[in-house]
Amino acid sequence: MTGTLTPTAQLAHALTPDPGLGLPLAHGVGSRHDLPLSPFYAYAGAFAALLISFLALGLLWSSSRFRGDLSGRPLPVALQQAADAPATRTALRLLGAVAALLFLLHLLLGPDDPDRNPAPGALYVLLWVGLVPASLLLGPVWRLLNPLRAVHSLYPPRNPRPLPAALGIRPAALGLLLFTWLELVAADNTSSATLLTALALHAGVQLTGAARHGDRWFAHADPFEVYSSLLARLSPLGRRADGRLVLRSPFHGLDATPQTPGLVATVCVLLGSTAYDGLSDNPRWITTLQTSPLGPVPTATLGLFAAVALVAACYGLCAGALRLMNRTLTTPLTSFAHSLLPIALGYLVAHYFSLFVTEGPRTVMMAGGTDNALAPAPFLGPGGLATLQVAAIVTGHVLGVVAAHDRSVRLFPPDRAIAGQLPLFALMIAYTLGGIGLLIA
Repeated sequence: MTGTLTPTAQLAHALTPDPGLGLPLAHGVGSRHDLPLSPFYAYAGAFAALLISFLALGLLWSSSRFRGDLSGRPLPVALQQAADAPATRTALRLLGAVAALLFLLHLLLGPDDPDRNPAPGALYVLLWVGLVPASLLLGPVWRLLNPLRAVHSLYPPRNPRPLPAALGIRPAALGLLLFTWLELVAADNTSSATLLTALALHAGVQLTGAARHGDRWFAHADPFEVYSSLLARLSPLGRRADGRLVLRSPFHGLDATPQTPGLVATVCVLLGSTAYDGLSDNPRWITTLQTSPLGPVPTATLGLFAAVALVAACYGLCAGALRLMNRTLTTPLTSFAHSLLPIALGYLVAHYFSLFVTEGPRTVMMAGGTDNALAPAPFLGPGGLATLQVAAIVTGHVLGVVAAHDRSVRLFPPDRAIAGQLPLFALMIAYTLGGIGLLIA
């Protein structure tokens, strides 16, 4: 949206950007309420897929099969040597630095109009949404491209202090929440002044933390790096515990997700913010924003935080039930948190696919010098898009059921392995039906 729009108008999420309005604020697909999708068949199909998966796993899967970072087929040594070569790492770091410099120059020197300046699209589409397919295909790519790591490498601290063990990735969870607030709620969120302020705050926090704790800080506190690394758990490319580059089932990478403090908070932010993105297209919610005595931005802020809190509360209740079923389970919150990552991925694909394939090329064309570039027409019609959205959500939940089942048969006694999954299974059904409801409500 342009700086002349009111916050209410910025929250409207148009399907196709109007030339006078600019880039859509969120990564949603706009007018989802008109998708040709039968609620009965969508709900029934999703429930049947989850139930059949759960029953089949209970009958056929009696012992843990995933080996985490011990698994994988090694790739050729020459390929690993090329990937790990200092020249390759330096080239990727320079690529990230050049891209960041171009982004900054467009913000400083380009027009303050998202129809003519590619910087907002570069942040909200190419980076935020583009990290999803990039991380799934290539692994944790932002760790190699992160321009702040390049800046930090010029002035590394001589005696970095160790990170507190309890810190985990909690700073990254907070950073992701603040970024989604900027993306989904903030007024004038595509204006150059807003983006420059956000960029300065982000760089200041990250570089200050790295100056104190060294480059390990980024792996715990940089929201984009943690986001990319978690999505990369579902990549067929991975590293074994011995550092070997391997091809493996994404389930093995998912199983190796570290049970670090902040993992639950990070996944809940991803799920809750994407849920709010879907809710914000609902005409009733838009009316609420327009009529709220608090104003659109405060009301939307409360809505976003409430969505994240609701997701976290539901998972917390589920973890409490798991703890009651197995008193020896000392970390129920983090033990099954990895099973939420495929669900988060399903929501990301369902909500952001349309934006990426339309606004992504438009942003690239603007960066190449095409003024007022128009977004290409989606190659999927409304029916195909609706099918893709529901399939992404259901597939993500089925993968989550598989991951949770394997962890359950590992942690629970054999006679309670199936019953121990019931709280998680109920939670996943609720998430599935809620996610589909946001698409078709």
